[in-house]
Amino acid sequence: MAEELLRDEGFTEITYARHEDTGGIYPALASGTADLVADFAPPLIRHVDAGEPITVLGGIHVGCFELFGTDQVRAIRDLKGKTVAVRALDSPPHVFLAIMAAYVGLDPSKDITWDLHPPAEAMQLLAEGRVDAYVAFPPEAQELRARGIGHVVVKSTLDRPWSQYFCCLLAGNKDFVQKHPVATKRATRAFLKATDLCAAEPELAAQTVVDRGVTTRYDYALQTIRDVKYGKWREYDPEDTIRFYSLRLQEIRMIKASPNAIIQNGTNWRFFDELKRELKG
Repeated sequence: MAEELLRDEGFTEITYARHEDTGGIYPALASGTADLVADFAPPLIRHVDAGEPITVLGGIHVGCFELFGTDQVRAIRDLKGKTVAVRALDSPPHVFLAIMAAYVGLDPSKDITWDLHPPAEAMQLLAEGRVDAYVAFPPEAQELRARGIGHVVVKSTLDRPWSQYFCCLLAGNKDFVQKHPVATKRATRAFLKATDLCAAEPELAAQTVVDRGVTTRYDYALQTIRDVKYGKWREYDPEDTIRFYSLRLQEIRMIKASPNAIIQNGTNWRFFDELKRELKG
């Protein structure tokens, strides 16, 4: 959705660094091969904690993950002693569920058995009852609902406290942000305008996703865009998101730095704050 808006901002050469898993984008971002990325807050925080040259610029949207469970899993606490399918350890779904488990008093490294499977295989195992839960990311959640597999235990667009914070944030390579402040602001503006388009015209956004070959399922794309809270970026504070998830990551020993250190070393809200004032809703 942002591509044409980036062109409107004066960008003439736009390329995509494609990776099968979001973990692969960080070497590209840290090396400067990629300039910008939108990703889930906890992975961004972990890479800042590791000392990588990444600057978080602002929030994009609220929510997208959903935890599906069998009849034996009605709440997160029910995961104690259960098996959860994830595509990889340290992947965003694994980290998110580890955070949620710790938040309700479970030890994610001891109380949950993590079973590693590709998404299609994991969903089939959930259907067969061979795993107890699965953290779905669009369009997997839409597929599970369409097939009547499991039930939603937690939906991050609706359930507190997860719905009170940004899910995905925009970040840039630190050198790019420092050397090209005008380009950084223009790119951030394009992303935020794209976010507004998703909120105001979900049908157009869904058709664009299909036209660009991201998915063949217009209905799943439309469900996703309508579910995800794209219209909240003016109301939420990305620093609150960084602080909240940094505390959660500290609890499960996935980062060492304090929230204040993460904010000081890995964020720059100047452009986001300026655009909040300039782009009136």
